[in-house]
Amino acid sequence: MEIERINDNTVKFYISYLDVEERGFSRDEIWFNRDKSEELFWEMMDEVNEEADFVMEGPLWIQVQAMDKGLEVTVTRAQLTKDGQKLDMPDDIEERRRMFSNEDAASADTEFDEFEPVFNEPDKKNLEYSFVFSEIEELLPLSRRLQYVPLETALYHFEGKYFLHVSFDEILHSDDDIKDHVSVFTEYLQISPVTIHRLEEYGNEIFKEDALSNVLHYFG
Repeated sequence: MEIERINDNTVKFYISYLDVEERGFSRDEIWFNRDKSEELFWEMMDEVNEEADFVMEGPLWIQVQAMDKGLEVTVTRAQLTKDGQKLDMPDDIEERRRMFSNEDAASADTEFDEFEPVFNEPDKKNLEYSFVFSEIEELLPLSRRLQYVPLETALYHFEGKYFLHVSFDEILHSDDDIKDHVSVFTEYLQISPVTIHRLEEYGNEIFKEDALSNVLHYFG
């Protein structure tokens, strides 16, 4: 894991997916299992504290960005104003940041009832996913494998990468179906936190619908 101390209140670290797996976690676990994502995060923060002398005090602002081969995590300690009550938030807070209260992170008995999971929203059935990849041709084997599965897919180009947005129907797909299909997608592509709203607003639309079948038709 690579650690960079930005300033007194901010630290950034990068962890590869290989490092994640060597620590005993799978990609699915860190994205979809709240307990596992918390466990990995605190394990990383312990290492950051030891190597960068970054003490976890008060509320923390966390930004998690999915990269091609790993995760980049930026952690900022929120600063209290002079009255000791109001929080001064960092200027560059974006939609991917999460906030949680860390009253006693050093204690082994710390409870995390107010913890916002690092990688996914808790207790919410996720029906939409975005996946990132480098070349359109990477979709071909996936398109062949899932050509008879009823899925809503859209393809965009954004910031030098391609993004496949997938929507599941709550009636057609059970929780197990979604989990199985997402596992298939992650065999070929990487999950991305980029939302469809961001892709629609800032990305270049390639296929607004039926992306997988269109890719198979035009590129296969």
